[in-house]
Order: sequence, then structure tokens, then C-alpha cells
Amino acid sequence: MLVSSLTKIERTINESYAAYPYKKYWIDKATFGNCFMVFARDFTVSWGSDKRYWDWPSIKETSEVFIDVAELLMVCWLAVESKFDTANLTAGMNYEVVFVMMIKEKSRGWNAPVTFTLILPNGNKQEHEESLLKKPRSQWFEIQVGEFMVEPKNDGIIEFSLTKSKENWKTGLVFKGVVIRPKK
Repeated sequence: MLVSSLTKIERTINESYAAYPYKKYWIDKATFGNCFMVFARDFTVSWGSDKRYWDWPSIKETSEVFIDVAELLMVCWLAVESKFDTANLTAGMNYEVVFVMMIKEKSRGWNAPVTFTLILPNGNKQEHEESLLKKPRSQWFEIQVGEFMVEPKNDGIIEFSLTKSKENWKTGLVFKGVVIRPKK
């Protein structure tokens, strides 16, 4: 029974790429809660269409699927933001929103912290600053933006963002997306 359930979950994951071209869907094996990865292409990226500032290389996500990531070439003002409908999540579960990114070996401009923000459907805002200066180089890492409880009567749109002011020019950030998953 467990093997057939896992096979069904794996099939669902592969089928989700077709259903959600900029999102990945799966079911968490421990909690049986719905999980999503919102990929970089589903985000509004300031100056994101200008090839002087951003590149959009494809990386291998699974054995059969490639996704685009946003690679920062150089910007002064950094703003990356998206939205998600919590009606797609499992009611009654506590969720976390986590940014997935990488800082390349040759990067600069990360002396001051960046701001991560999560705005819930009721308007409540969770915000914190975090330094990327000491994060590992050339490997993916996660930064939690915030968490929330999915309540059937209070579902709606959540908004999440990563921003950095104009203090200096920044290079070397690679942004994969945001994971929305049950908090363990």
C-alpha cells in the first residue's frame, strides 16, 4: 500500500509540472500536506527582463524537467516578489514559506542585510532582515520568510518578497524560488 501511494505521489509531482508551469506540487510524506515550489519565473523581478541586469539560465530540477532560475548580474535596487493562493494548501496545517537561493563565488554587494517579507491574507505582515554575506557560496540554501496556519475560513492570497535597498551594486545571487510546505 505504501509503495503504491509513493508511486502515486511521484506521478503527481511529474504531472504537476504540466499543470503548474511555474510551480511544482507534491504531497509531504510525513504530514500528507500539500506542498508547492513557486519557481523564479512566477515572480515579478525588478529589471528582470533587462539582460544587462539578470540572466535566466535553465537548470535540471528532476531527471526530465528543467526550470529557469534568476541569476543577478548587477543591480542597485533588488526586488523579487510573488503571490500564492492558500486555498491550494491543506487546511488545519501550519505552513512555512522558504526562499531557495545561492550566492556565487564571485559575488559582491551583500554587506548589508536583505529584507524578507510575508504578507498573510488577513493583512498581517512578517518581516525580517538577514545577511547573505556569510551564507555558503555556490550551493543552494534556504531562508525562512515566515509561517502561518491555513484556516478554511481565512484562506486567500499570501504575498512574499525579497528586497534590498540602493546602498550599493549587487552581483552573484541565483534565485530558484520559494517553497511553501508544512512546518515540521
